[in-house]
Amino acid sequence: MPRPRFDRRAPVRELPNINERINYPQLRVVDADGSQLGVITREAALDVAKDRELDLVLVSEKADPPVCRIMDYGKYKFEQEKKAKEAKKKSHQTEVKEVKMRYKIDQHDYDVRIGQASRFLKAGDKVKCTVIFRGREIQHTALAEVLLHRMARDLETAAEIQQPPKREGRNMIMFLTPRKAAVPKPGSAPAAGKPATPKPVPVKTAARVVTRTLESRNAEPPGGGSSPATP
Repeated sequence: MPRPRFDRRAPVRELPNINERINYPQLRVVDADGSQLGVITREAALDVAKDRELDLVLVSEKADPPVCRIMDYGKYKFEQEKKAKEAKKKSHQTEVKEVKMRYKIDQHDYDVRIGQASRFLKAGDKVKCTVIFRGREIQHTALAEVLLHRMARDLETAAEIQQPPKREGRNMIMFLTPRKAAVPKPGSAPAAGKPATPKPVPVKTAARVVTRTLESRNAEPPGGGSSPATP
């Protein structure tokens, strides 16, 4: 069976339906300012677009009759491409970034890993924290778990634990995900418009106050006056 020959021709690019490429005899035309010009012939619509030094663009081919709009097609295409680029920038695809370390990591290297994880979380990515064991280090999984919990505490303002520390083969991993709500700092003032929550009075203190009140009332003489003088 002969092999199919490679087609060296350039792919056919789909051209926009504007101006003379529109082949429908009757068109419903919308002017550049949004006003309706009604159903007119193709030639009349092209003449109107030419008089305004604009383009006749087919916007709805399935309508009966098809709908065209008079506009500056070059400007319209530029604005559409700009909107597409902005939408692409805003739509961030969440990725999983990995931070690797040993359980015997020193403070400087640990701070570097914290900085890397913090940048990943601020960018909206998840972080896979991995502790690698080599040789007999596999006996110290408890130290690796302590290290991962320490990392989670140091990043608690920007992240929350999605998967707690878990051993997988010769590694121990933990997944962090960006925190949606900010964690209030200890001792911070209450938000404006919200009254501060009163501190509860201990039960023993309240009982002492009630006991002293009753004792003072029992010590008073009948009638509430002073005791009579001794003759």
